Amino acid sequence: MQRPAPRQPLRFSTQMLLLQVAVVLLVVLLSAAVHAWLTYDRVGSDAENQALTLARTVASDPEVRADVLAISGQPGTPPPAELLAGPLQASAEAARTRTGALFVVITDETGIRLAHPDPQRLGEKVSTDPSEALSGQEITTRNTGTLGPSAGAKVPVYAPGTATVVGEVSVGYSMETVAQSVSRDIGPVALTAAGALLAGVLGSFLLRRRLQRLTLGLEPEEISTLVHDQVAVLQGVDDGVIGVSADGRVSVFNAAAQRLLDLPDLSGTRWEDAPVPAQLKSLTSPVPVAAAPRLAAAGPEANATGPDALELVAGGRVLVVNARKALHRREDLGWVVMLRDRTELQELTRQLDAVGTMSTALRAQRHEFANQLHTLAGFLGIGQHQEARDYLAGLAATGPLKFPVDQAELLQDPYLQAFVGAKGVEADERGVALRIGPETLVRGQVTEAQDVTTVLGNLIDNAVNAAVAGSSNDRWVELEVLDEPGDDGGTLHIVVADSGDGLAEGTDPEGVFAEGFTTAAGPARAGGGQGFGLALARQLARRRGGDVKVLDGGTAGGPGAVFMAVLPHTTAGNPAAKTPGAAGKDNNG
Repeated sequence: MQRPAPRQPLRFSTQMLLLQVAVVLLVVLLSAAVHAWLTYDRVGSDAENQALTLARTVASDPEVRADVLAISGQPGTPPPAELLAGPLQASAEAARTRTGALFVVITDETGIRLAHPDPQRLGEKVSTDPSEALSGQEITTRNTGTLGPSAGAKVPVYAPGTATVVGEVSVGYSMETVAQSVSRDIGPVALTAAGALLAGVLGSFLLRRRLQRLTLGLEPEEISTLVHDQVAVLQGVDDGVIGVSADGRVSVFNAAAQRLLDLPDLSGTRWEDAPVPAQLKSLTSPVPVAAAPRLAAAGPEANATGPDALELVAGGRVLVVNARKALHRREDLGWVVMLRDRTELQELTRQLDAVGTMSTALRAQRHEFANQLHTLAGFLGIGQHQEARDYLAGLAATGPLKFPVDQAELLQDPYLQAFVGAKGVEADERGVALRIGPETLVRGQVTEAQDVTTVLGNLIDNAVNAAVAGSSNDRWVELEVLDEPGDDGGTLHIVVADSGDGLAEGTDPEGVFAEGFTTAAGPARAGGGQGFGLALARQLARRRGGDVKVLDGGTAGGPGAVFMAVLPHTTAGNPAAKTPGAAGKDNNG
């Protein structure tokens, strides 16, 4: 037997609708019930006050007081027939008929009825306790007597001219009449309650539709899952993510974006006021008018992609940034800006180039060494031992194959020697001689290899390109490096000069450090390959407390520009820091 399919639970919006309808219905019913009760109580109180007024009027009538005194003074109670034909019965019935009361009863000082609407009850004791009225008190009551439920009052009857109680007057109005009056008053209340209920149901239905629109039809469990997934994804990726809502506020600024831009969380900040680079804001700017026809012809997808990706330097990093328009069922949700760090990729590329260059040099050494061994083996093979000895003596005098960098031994740090040597091989292949200046002396060990490599590599590449593009036939790049000891790490002073044509006439020396600055003949062209090298080098140096600047812009026809970099806290173990005066002696030597 096939089992029935499990019953699907009601959607959250439907549950909210039913709950709201139930709450509105409960509130309306309670309000109507309270109003009905208050109305009923008010009308009952009015009936009691009316009964009290009528009872006082009857009890204060001189004829009634005299007749009650006369009967009270007789031994026993007159028979019912006599009471029915007596003046008290006539006065009571006249008052009852005139006011529409349920009953007007007059008793003697013992509670025996002297007047009653029902003639058969004359001469009998009243059904309710008359003691309070007979003791001289006026009271209002709600009780059920022989004529049914009533709201009434009891007033003592005094003997004429005295304070002696000789009887009581009891007046009552039917509670059924009160209920009929309430039912007449409750009609508008019921209509108002029905209108309120209808308005509440309609409001709940509209709220349900708005809730569905705001939550995109998702259930609370799905929203919770999406929030957890969003947090996990946005905070778990290495790429920076910035969300800009349709109203122009930053809605998402994940941890990677904070790290890459070196900024705090900007969520809630207006995008136009956010302290981010202007290039980021330009990505989310409206489409220029000139580009509108082209994008319209390309379709809606082109409008959603935004401008092309761009590179910028921020926080000492080279970032690739692009922006995409976020749409959901044709609803504009704003922009999503993505930031990717290319600094490490560029560093790895530079290191791989250096390794490749040194590998090429080693292969050249190996090939040269193999040729020398073959020559030596040939001499020995034909018995020319003296020639073999002379050949070995010549090899010993010339030494092994070296990098084409003059005075590289002044760089005692092996990392700098290897890096500058690789750069020398690369420059030699382009017809540029890389040489070490005579003032160079590095005796410490480099501790911040990545920052030193980035700054030094950009400056050397910059100078080599400038030398290649220059008009001089003698192409060279000169590098001078000095390390200055310090208690919390030594400082590297780097000076790079070239044989190029220098900065173009009228070029601001500070302008070469702007992002994207390039010139066909100027040294800034080599900055990172795309106009970012010098900007990145300066930011890295300034982040460490140093700087990169132009010492000399050069002149046409050479020599070219001279750049200087100061990198604090990048070396350690400098012997000059231990032996006072040693540094001065070595530098002078």
